[in-house]
Amino acid sequence: MALSLRRHQANDAALREILTLIRESFAYMDGRVDPPSSMHRLTLDTLQTHAETGEIWSLGPPPAACGLFTPMSHALYIGKLSVARIARGQGLARRLIEHAALRARSHELPVLELQSRVELTENHAAFQAMGFHEVGRTAHHGYAAPTSITFRRSVV
Repeated sequence: MALSLRRHQANDAALREILTLIRESFAYMDGRVDPPSSMHRLTLDTLQTHAETGEIWSLGPPPAACGLFTPMSHALYIGKLSVARIARGQGLARRLIEHAALRARSHELPVLELQSRVELTENHAAFQAMGFHEVGRTAHHGYAAPTSITFRRSVV
């Protein structure tokens, strides 16, 4: 069955499924990244707020992959890019990234931006394979060494 792109609004009942998908997709990071993922602070309320202030997109139904898009002054930020374990390796993250590029152009933004924890080298390789390049490293509050890598990709 073909998966369809869908934008979710704040009152969308599927946001509960999106929250579950993100939590399950990020669970493997527990004990691997320090500090723990901000996914642990994500709630249905924060997703509803994001649907109002940004964009939440999924591939489904039911949601097999999702991403939270936030237009910024210089880029479209992609957060919580998630793919269900059983759907990995099928190009779903790439489909969402390509859709994010279309959304960035519609917002007249020249680049996509995302972040990945320094420990997740397999994610870095996947993002680089999709045309992203490292532009910086940052440290979470209270950490001296970098904990996150910022990646960007041109959409023009």
